Amino acid sequence: MSETTEKRSLLARIGRWTAELVLVFVGVYAAFWLNNYQQHRQDAERHDRILASLEQELHRGIESGKTVTAQEEQRAGEFRRAVAAGEMPPLRPFVFTTDYSPGDIATMLQSGGVELLDVRTLSALRELESVIRWGLSDIQRYQKLSDELIVPNLDQDTSFFYDPATRKLQKRFEFYPRALEATVRFAHDLDRTKTGLVNQIQAERQRGH
Repeated sequence: MSETTEKRSLLARIGRWTAELVLVFVGVYAAFWLNNYQQHRQDAERHDRILASLEQELHRGIESGKTVTAQEEQRAGEFRRAVAAGEMPPLRPFVFTTDYSPGDIATMLQSGGVELLDVRTLSALRELESVIRWGLSDIQRYQKLSDELIVPNLDQDTSFFYDPATRKLQKRFEFYPRALEATVRFAHDLDRTKTGLVNQIQAERQRGH
């Protein structure tokens, strides 16, 4: 075999090796790109499902909260007007129930929300959680006072709760109107933070599309 033929044969082998190497590289890169694309699609779908679920729950809470807020505003307003008019309106047990569980948001975040959600949405979520925690703490304190001071005396005449000379609440019952106002304030704070979170979620979903 001549020197020229050997050189051509060597160049042909190098060419084949190079082509095979390029094909392997392209194949690996294509597989890597496809895997990343599929992962991105899965993350995007999960991201949107989390946001859609959150938005749906918040809308439900806002709508049901409107009725509760209106009732609490009416209750607090009527009591305030009656006392201002010199009347002695009856005191009722202060009862507040909620299905809030601090684990709900934590579970959602642990399932991927921390990695997928916008930092502004996470911040709005934490603000809502903070409003709920502080609001419930305040409400539970008033409910404890009600259980200790009002409930055991429900069989008493209305005048038992008031100073007969001034027709104002006895000192130990002065928390009652504050409890009513605290409930109204809590309801408004919830509505404000939930609405803000919904707006942030909608903005994030819009950017995702």
